[in-house]
Amino acid sequence: MSTSLSPSASASGRPPIADAGPQSLCAREPRVPAERLVAEMVPPPRFDAVRFDTYDPDPAQPSQSEAVTVLADFAAGLGGAHASGSGKKRWFSRTPKSTVPTGPRGVYLDGGYGVGKTHLLASLWHATPAEPALKAFGTFVELTNLVGALGFQQTVQTLGGHRLLCIDEFELDDPGDTVLVSSLLSRLVEQGVALAATSNTLPGKLGEGRFAAADFLREIQGLSAHFRPLRIDGQDYRHRGLPEAPAPFSDEQVTKAAYATEGASLDDFPGLLEHLARVHPSRYGALTDGIAAVCLTDVGPVPDQSTALRLVVLADRLYDREVPVLAAGVPFDRLFSDEMLNGGYRKKYFRAISRLTALARDAKPLVSQ
Repeated sequence: MSTSLSPSASASGRPPIADAGPQSLCAREPRVPAERLVAEMVPPPRFDAVRFDTYDPDPAQPSQSEAVTVLADFAAGLGGAHASGSGKKRWFSRTPKSTVPTGPRGVYLDGGYGVGKTHLLASLWHATPAEPALKAFGTFVELTNLVGALGFQQTVQTLGGHRLLCIDEFELDDPGDTVLVSSLLSRLVEQGVALAATSNTLPGKLGEGRFAAADFLREIQGLSAHFRPLRIDGQDYRHRGLPEAPAPFSDEQVTKAAYATEGASLDDFPGLLEHLARVHPSRYGALTDGIAAVCLTDVGPVPDQSTALRLVVLADRLYDREVPVLAAGVPFDRLFSDEMLNGGYRKKYFRAISRLTALARDAKPLVSQ
């Protein structure tokens, strides 16, 4: 639905302002209650309808077809009673040690960005024969945010009766998160919770190229014992057989499209980056609630790594929610410096570029409205 524009142009030369203009992400300061964090631990909208049979394996990459088979078998194996004896926690009973499975109690999907790991992880969640309340799905960041909101013990109680916990984008960015997640997963495995995770790095390699990797290598190796690694090779499916990403538009084109698109937001990129520093990453999903398209002017290189990592989280939430991104300025493949793209967080940045490029393609029709 389009909004009519005022007859007079602004002094900046941009299209005139309409009576009811676009929203601004910078004007939003969402507050997310802990209950919402728990309720939203399900596959995001982009992956709500995916299943194993909708995954399109690359014929040149047999590991992709193999992953489907392994994960389907893994899901089928979770169809019985909860490993601790039932699907519900027993508050005052002890679980015989013999009922707790030995060996890895999870699968770990390793591969480059864009090979469909999140599709497969969400398919596993959907295929596991258990009520949604007994399955949890969230990113690594969302899991650590949940612990921050509920506290460690309450998180263990909340997730301890689950059949399956799926962790997408498993990343260890600091020693504190490493110890926290290692302890949490150990407690959940003891209670019979099955684990599944995706990452761009094998469990025993987590932390390579990151800060203080040697200081928490022992914790990283401990985490790897919980998972059976499953390698998935291939190229980024978002670029498989698709044209190059569209070139950025002008500020005037983006502004005009924002006013013509119901539910769109309009912000200048530097201002949005500053706003992200004031909003906790756990709220970035809520920041985009009800937004039909994100329109950005004056897009330029990200100034520092802290800002870049916040932008990665926002890109993930926009991609999950299938929110197109219309931008003016530099192309998305020039957002991050060569130093960033060659550093320890390079896989995060390449994932962000890939996802923002896909969203830019989705937004291209907006300029023709």
